[in-house]
Parts: sequence; C-alpha cells; structure tokens
Amino acid sequence: MPSPVSEGARRAAVLGSPIAHSLSPVLHRAAYAELGLDHWSYDRFEVDEAGLSGFFAGLDGSWAGLSLTMPLKRAVIPLLDAVSATAASVEAVNTVVFTDDGRRLGDNTDIPGMIAALEERGVTRVESAAVLGAGATASSALAALARICTGPVTAYVRSASRAEEMRGWGERLEIDVRTVDWSRAAEAFETPLVVATTPVGATDALAEAVPETAGTLFDVLYEPWPTALAAAWAERGGAVVGGLDLLVHQAVLQVEQMTGCPTAPLDAMRKAGEAALTHR
Repeated sequence: MPSPVSEGARRAAVLGSPIAHSLSPVLHRAAYAELGLDHWSYDRFEVDEAGLSGFFAGLDGSWAGLSLTMPLKRAVIPLLDAVSATAASVEAVNTVVFTDDGRRLGDNTDIPGMIAALEERGVTRVESAAVLGAGATASSALAALARICTGPVTAYVRSASRAEEMRGWGERLEIDVRTVDWSRAAEAFETPLVVATTPVGATDALAEAVPETAGTLFDVLYEPWPTALAAAWAERGGAVVGGLDLLVHQAVLQVEQMTGCPTAPLDAMRKAGEAALTHR
C-alpha cells in the first residue's frame, strides 16, 4: 500500500502484476524533471485484481493518477465514475485520473499512442493491414487501425475462439477484420502495415520470411529489442516502429492528463527510456 507523503506533494504510479519490469516510472519521472514538477512523484506497485479495490480505498487527495497494466485494465472499470469512449470501445483502461472533486476518470492512451507512434514515422493512412496475435493489445491495435486503415485488417491467430473474438472486435469497432490461421502468418508481410502484438519469441520463426521489399512493422515489444523479426525487417530496409515508441507516446498522454501540462516532453522521456533499456 502507498505510504503517506508530505503536504502539497502530488503522486502517481503504475499498478500491475508483474510490475518490476515497468519502464513507466523512468518515463514519468523524466517528464516531471523536465517540467520542473519537483513536488511530483511516480512509483510502481505490485497489485493484482484481488487487491485493486483495496488499493483504491487507501488513496488520499495527494493522488493525481494511475497507469494500469495487465491484469488490471478491465478489472478497474467497475471502480471508476466515468470511462472515455476510447477506453469503452475496447473495454480496457490504462489511465486513471483523479479530479479535484474526487471523481475517478478512466481512459485508454494505448490507442492514440499507437496512432501517434505510427504518425511519427509517416504512417497516417494505409489501404490494408495485418495483426499478429489476438490478445488484449491486439484489440487496441484494431481500434487504432480503425482510424487509419481504409480497407481490411487480417488477424493471424492460433485458435478458432481467438478468431471469433477478433471478428467480434471488428464488428464492434466497425472495421473489416478477417482471420487466418497462425500457420500462414508469413502472408501478413504482403500488407503495407504489420502490427505484431505477440509475446516474446512468438514471431522469431517468421524472421526468415521477411520479404526483400517490406512495408512498416509495428512490434509492440520493447524488451528484448530488437526482436528477431524487427531486426530482419530493418535489414530489408523496412520501417520499424517499436514498443518503446508506443510506451513513450502513451505515457506522454498520461502525463498531460495527470499533470494538466499541455505538452509533455516527448524527447526527454524517450531518451530516459532508451538509457534505462541500455543498462538492463
């Protein structure tokens, strides 16, 4: 549980289980330093679904916001007073802001974070796309693609139940989602944009299948980096967007919401994240 802090201090933290690996404290603290928010602190707490309600009950008025990772993104929703349309679209909240009047507001910065990370690399519109995987991150990827993809999205999945789930998200998000068995995942590389949402090692075997002319790969992993797929993609001259890009862009939006500062220091946050990964 969080401990008391001095009068006038503002607090934020990332919650999840496991949480020790999280780079969020590095990014948020770098932002506070750049913005001169000396009275702000950002920590990490190991919290699972069973402990989430109790953690909320122990928070006082010094708390400005929380970042949430798995397995809390859906478990937190019943504890909130309101949820943004973006978060509701995928039933996942990764950001909680505590207002001055005591309300708890939930949002999802992963989706606009993905869009911003792609836009930074010049990807603002594609005619088709592919998603590797079908977990929670895949649904956020579909929500992002619903805003930039004008044609179909093909999801490569390992089971019929996952395929049905992805098609269901497509209907909900009003995007044409087609599903194909994972055994044909190399076919994804024929599309101009591939979003890999799978766990560490899941796409390593596909590295040899990267074509000589590759489009854009968005691999949401940031450790270890580069993944075998990302390395092969870069060797072929394709554009690569990594998990750190996503992490930084979604954290920028969190900092802005929690602190009220209109512009978070993207470059300082990215440099801090890169430095932290280098020393791991």
